[in-house]
Amino acid sequence: MNEAALDRIAAALERLRPAPAEAPNWDAASAFVWHAEPDHLEPVQDVNRVPLQLLLGIDRARDTLMANTRQFAEGLPANNALLWGARGMGKSSLVKAIHGALEADYTGLKLVEIQREDLPSIGRLLALLRGADVRVILYCDDLSFSHDDQHYKSLKAVLDGGVSGRPGNVVFYATSNRRHLMPRDMIENERGSAINPSEAVEEKVSLSDRFGLWLGFHACDQDAYLTMIRGYCDAYGVEISDAELRAEAVEWQATRGSRSGRVAWQYFTDLAGRRGVAMG
Repeated sequence: MNEAALDRIAAALERLRPAPAEAPNWDAASAFVWHAEPDHLEPVQDVNRVPLQLLLGIDRARDTLMANTRQFAEGLPANNALLWGARGMGKSSLVKAIHGALEADYTGLKLVEIQREDLPSIGRLLALLRGADVRVILYCDDLSFSHDDQHYKSLKAVLDGGVSGRPGNVVFYATSNRRHLMPRDMIENERGSAINPSEAVEEKVSLSDRFGLWLGFHACDQDAYLTMIRGYCDAYGVEISDAELRAEAVEWQATRGSRSGRVAWQYFTDLAGRRGVAMG
């Protein structure tokens, strides 16, 4: 093969390799979204979140995650956290709300969201964050894996794995509907069909064990559901009697076939609109 052909191959490989991401202007925003190919951090000026005081019925998870995040913001040891459980009970809202509650006191505390499909690029993101003069909550929403999914291998780099390990200025928070990040029937199927059942799923199940904090979120009962809505009404100045609120809110949840913090917020949004109250 002649020299010209080798030069063309080298040039083609260079084009395929993602260009190194430029260090962002950390003063541009308190939150960023990571995008891969081309690698860059996009500043988010207006974070989609609700105030921490409006997240009701999850007091234990709120207090635990707040304490862990405050430790991290102060440069003290802190754990990676997995927020798992019922849909619509405030897992992702809690992560964003806690960052919002602390960012005024700790201006160097940044929130960086990475999408699940971009996990293979997490090594490049960690290289960019390593040594930055900020402390970063790296956040992935709705994290889970299927039986043929290899993305979980990329995640081990941030969960204390690899030679370089997790940068000291980064903590990882993830939300999932699954405690072990994979479907229960998949765990049982692989255990039942494997030559060595314990090894068949150990690699994936052990991923969830690498989180120092497991915070469970469970479906709310009707009283908690109504308390959430009353809290929204009080916070935004929507006047409605307890009897009317109860009748409407119960009917609303019946039409949705579920009861959760998300459903409570959806009912309140409808109520505020009907009452002519602006929310934002």
